[in-house]
Amino acid sequence: MSWIILLLAGLFEIGWAVGLKFTDGFTRPLPTLLTIAAMATSLGLLGLAMKTLPLGTAYAVWTGVGAVGTVIAGIILFGESMSLLRLSSVLLICIGLLGLKLSQ
Repeated sequence: MSWIILLLAGLFEIGWAVGLKFTDGFTRPLPTLLTIAAMATSLGLLGLAMKTLPLGTAYAVWTGVGAVGTVIAGIILFGESMSLLRLSSVLLICIGLLGLKLSQ
């Protein structure tokens, strides 16, 4: 169950990272409130997952899921680069996340 909670925490991390783009420097009230809510939810879920998962593993997976998801969201939502080097780097992060999961 902790892994599912951790995955959800990572998804909310993606939400707040993308949300930051829409806050326009925290000048837009609704996107700002939604971003802050996603931040709090993400951190809360991370804390729950850390009850049973090792600190280093949980934090690395949380940031990794957030990083990979944010890159994908940037490509889809904002037309960011899909260069071979960028996608290869994301693949390396995914391999690292898989390694952390398998090492449990």
